[in-house]
Amino acid sequence: MRVIIIGAGIGGTSAALALQKLGHDVVVYDQMRENKPVGAALSLWSNGVKVLNWLGLGDEVAALGGRMDDMAYYEGFGGAEMCRFSLETVTTQTGQRPYPVARADLQALLMERVGTDRVHLGRKLVAVSEADGIVTATFADGTTDTADLLIGADGARSLVRDYVTRADEGGTRIERTYSGYTNFNGLVPVDERIGSATQWTTYVADGKRCAVMPVAGDRFYFFVDIPQPSGLPYDKQADGKRPLEEAFAGWAPGAEALIAAIDPETSLNRVEIWDIDPFHTWVRGSVAILGDAAHNTSPDIGQGACSALEDSFALGIVFATNTLGVPDALRRYEKIRAERAGDLVLRARKRAWETHAFDPAVTDAWYESLRGADGVGIIRGIVGNIEDSPVNLGGGLL
Repeated sequence: MRVIIIGAGIGGTSAALALQKLGHDVVVYDQMRENKPVGAALSLWSNGVKVLNWLGLGDEVAALGGRMDDMAYYEGFGGAEMCRFSLETVTTQTGQRPYPVARADLQALLMERVGTDRVHLGRKLVAVSEADGIVTATFADGTTDTADLLIGADGARSLVRDYVTRADEGGTRIERTYSGYTNFNGLVPVDERIGSATQWTTYVADGKRCAVMPVAGDRFYFFVDIPQPSGLPYDKQADGKRPLEEAFAGWAPGAEALIAAIDPETSLNRVEIWDIDPFHTWVRGSVAILGDAAHNTSPDIGQGACSALEDSFALGIVFATNTLGVPDALRRYEKIRAERAGDLVLRARKRAWETHAFDPAVTDAWYESLRGADGVGIIRGIVGNIEDSPVNLGGGLL
């Protein structure tokens, strides 16, 4: 087949590699003009790493990943340890060590493996159409391309999703829902005052979260959550990290050390967190959606990128094993993925409600459960998000 993929993010490039493995002619288009990923890093839990292993990138991804041996929670005020435990059980139960990775590093690796001659940047999609089994993509510069299959990995505001769900023909346009908080994230040098270099460290209080994970290059990936209304004005040049300094004034020395280390000029992203209610129309003819276009989720269980990688795995499997044509294979892909991905969206939404004090009593109860915890329940939740993955035996592909 000739395949067009719209979107050169983690989902689009991994899907390209999955289909290239089968010998298909794949080309990727993206409106960005250079590799500037949204967000500093991402959590690659075992299910996501397994897909990258399957794509032949195991050694490279391991080199990009941080060594995250332990997990610990600390009181936001005062810094007292609430709990600390090993994450080794996640590895032994799932068969794969998880790796936090810098998003730009992983995306650059995936784009390089797809082939720089196959990835075309600065090309904004404006229309999709299909006739007689041939899909046409039209771009803002007036150019077009045709293929036997088109995959929309074009993000939360997906134009391909509008085509698939017929929003462009009077159907209901799928809208995002605000998750109730803003996330600040970036990269800082490892600093033991913040937390151990091999530990996922989180400070919590008042529905706020201040956390770091280790990534390659002696760096911490930090992510900081502030519950607040959407649409608040923010100018990076003028405001910098002042919202963080105000929101976390008087917090523990580790949290203050993190905020002091942030350079707003080079490593500070501000993202309002939104998600999309689960829906099950992912396919129209020879066109399908993947990643955030299909299941935009909050980052509260760390499964957003992993879920996109699962999409790519399922897409590769259905085209490797079914022979009744593109629409049939895509319907099988949709059946494998829609329910599982939607479930992860709802799990993340529930977790966001628990941790961000939208109901203070619920969050206070969660804080109390952390004090002295042995990690068994937390690890059960992490593994529970992984075990039904299609990359695992019995995960919905048979």
